[in-house]
Amino acid sequence: MVLNYIWVAFFVIAFVVALGKLLFLGDTGIFTELVNSTFSSSKNAFEISLGLTGLLSLWMGIMKIGENSGMINALSRWLSPVFCRLFPDIPKGHPAMGSIFMNLSANMLGLDNAATPLGLKAMKELQELNPKKDTATNPMIMFLVINTSGLILIPVSIMMYRAQMGAAQPTDIFIPTLLSTAVSTAVGILTVSISQRINLLCKPILILAGCISLFFATLIWVFARVGRDEMGPYSTLAANIILFSIILLFIVWGLWKRTNVYDAFIEGAKEGFGTAVRIIPYLVAFLVGIAVFRASGAMDLLVGGIEWVVALCGIDTSFVGALPTALMKSLSGSAANGLMIDTMEQYGADSFVGRLSCVARGASDTTFYILAVYFGSVGITRTRNAVTCGLIADLSGILAAIFISYLFFY
Repeated sequence: MVLNYIWVAFFVIAFVVALGKLLFLGDTGIFTELVNSTFSSSKNAFEISLGLTGLLSLWMGIMKIGENSGMINALSRWLSPVFCRLFPDIPKGHPAMGSIFMNLSANMLGLDNAATPLGLKAMKELQELNPKKDTATNPMIMFLVINTSGLILIPVSIMMYRAQMGAAQPTDIFIPTLLSTAVSTAVGILTVSISQRINLLCKPILILAGCISLFFATLIWVFARVGRDEMGPYSTLAANIILFSIILLFIVWGLWKRTNVYDAFIEGAKEGFGTAVRIIPYLVAFLVGIAVFRASGAMDLLVGGIEWVVALCGIDTSFVGALPTALMKSLSGSAANGLMIDTMEQYGADSFVGRLSCVARGASDTTFYILAVYFGSVGITRTRNAVTCGLIADLSGILAAIFISYLFFY
């Protein structure tokens, strides 16, 4: 229901803003831009889905090997002490635990193309446990909010964009981005836990939190000693090695367990193809809504209004130039990347605004895209408080990015 209101709001606000431009500014081309944006975004939605078809088939085929060979069950047993606390409604040892782990791991490594199919696989398994097939369950909401919070260890793509834009030190946004996305994820988990009355003060979760903190500290220590020229290639190489190792591990495990890995892969790949077709309507709906909202100039008005309010409060407005990227990332990842690049072109890659734009882009993920695709893949129409919790995590990530960037770069 919340997604319904938000989707309608995109069109209503876009129409009102466009009508105002026509009547008061004489902008006769604004409605042409709106209509053109619907055509281009519809085409883009289909192309995205088409591009996902092969990836979905590949990764769902790999996951089917893991499911048939028992590897997913083994991962579930290993993760059960922590995940049973975060997802108490999932039966102990259920395959969904392993799929969730694989998806979150791919996200943390910045492997976006691999993370989406794994996430859709997890959603399908969670839907099997759902007594009300049109309503989001508690585990679904927790899973998607962790996804939308966008916890990532090494923002390789953002650093590559900075290098292409001529940044003197493309990797200087690494630590601020890591801290910002950690805040976003922590707030997202806490928000969902409060709404679902999940107790996080238990031994397994506290131990995991300590291990993650130690890992972050070690990563930061290593990063501080690696030259900026080596960081990007090494990060990319490590991610690719890990990704291919996962594929090989599933296949070898399947052979060891005497599983017909080829037939299992084909079975899973067929499911992946069907999933890619099912998400097309949801992608078209939201990408068109986002496109008209942006084409009408509503996003520019929103940012300008925020700047006016901030100035009235006597607060420094230097960060406002990065807000289009920060706000757009909740709606569209590709649009946010475009705005991030545009900001670096306008202000400079090494400017405060240019760096903040990059940190804000990596602070969390594309909330509405993830919710639309993941819920759409299993036919969920009643999202309950998933949008609210996801946006709270987004807001915390934006605020953390601004505050931390002032500490590091201003």
